[in-house]
Amino acid sequence: MYFKELNSIKKSNRLRTRKIYDQNLIDLASNDYLGLASNKELFQNAYKRVLQEQYTSPKASMLVNGYSLIHKEFEDALKKANNFEDALVVGSGFLANISLIEALVRKGDVLFIDEEYHASGMLATKLLNEKQVIVFKHNDYKDLQIKFKNTENKGRKIIAIEGVYSMQGDLAPKQIFDFANEENALLIVDEAHSSGVIGDNLLGIFDFYKIKPKKNHIKMGTLGKAYGSYGAYILASANIIEFLLNRAKAVIYTTAPSLFDMALGHESLKYILENKEKLKEKISANLQVINDNLGISSHSLIIPIEIGNNKKVLEIQDILKQKGFLVGAIRQPTVKNAIIRLIAKVDVSSKDLAKTCSILEELR
Repeated sequence: MYFKELNSIKKSNRLRTRKIYDQNLIDLASNDYLGLASNKELFQNAYKRVLQEQYTSPKASMLVNGYSLIHKEFEDALKKANNFEDALVVGSGFLANISLIEALVRKGDVLFIDEEYHASGMLATKLLNEKQVIVFKHNDYKDLQIKFKNTENKGRKIIAIEGVYSMQGDLAPKQIFDFANEENALLIVDEAHSSGVIGDNLLGIFDFYKIKPKKNHIKMGTLGKAYGSYGAYILASANIIEFLLNRAKAVIYTTAPSLFDMALGHESLKYILENKEKLKEKISANLQVINDNLGISSHSLIIPIEIGNNKKVLEIQDILKQKGFLVGAIRQPTVKNAIIRLIAKVDVSSKDLAKTCSILEELR
């Protein structure tokens, strides 16, 4: 079964496989932006915190008896740090996007979503009436304005964007935030790749643009990237969080998030806030190496290098592996044209990063 489909994928050099990579490779491929996935002290602190509880598993959904003090402590810390009214932890970023879009877009509402929004959000739109979903050009706030003003509906208008886009590493323009406020539209911001990386306090794009959260703002963030854990969270007004608890199927009908993952996420949040100046210096230094060697100016640690050929990106990835470096070889359907996705992680030395860039400059 599916032999023809698999053969077609193989012929186009798009076949994906699970691999266990050599741990001696210098990691320039993962979303572990701050290198916290290898921080044993944070791991041990989280382990000790979970052992203080009677149970080490959530046991049930959050609305039965799966909600614990560990969940609440982390939610309280998140809403305080990010200056939002309330918070809700969930099992993954995928579940968070499903929850937000499936639950918040009610009858009569219209969702305006960036064409490069994460696959989880795009999948969630399939649960809606197609007339309720309007896709606007990537980061094009003028296209959004035109489509927004030409759309008549009886209910709410909701906009969905990402803070930093996962493949190109570009930031959402502030004009979209301003426009949402002017129109009193609900604004969903997926901060999976921006939280922990940009902003004065490394809290993401709200922090980067110095935007004070308002009642119409919703922030979603994940723990599997800069936070070196697993899971996600939603930040919003108390009213919206209460509504999600009562309407979001991906919250109501799933087991509450892992206690250990939440405890580790909490440890990472504390670490980021306590070490933000040192981390920002290293982020800035690595981005300068990228600019000096590849001529690419970026605010995020995601550095896309367009190759355009599926076979070639795999060859480049293999050559770099042979030299001790691991980068991402990203192909369709994740991107329109094949790219090498280089992550300028803070735990990678400037020397190793410069060497990787030099090799890439020769090969691209």
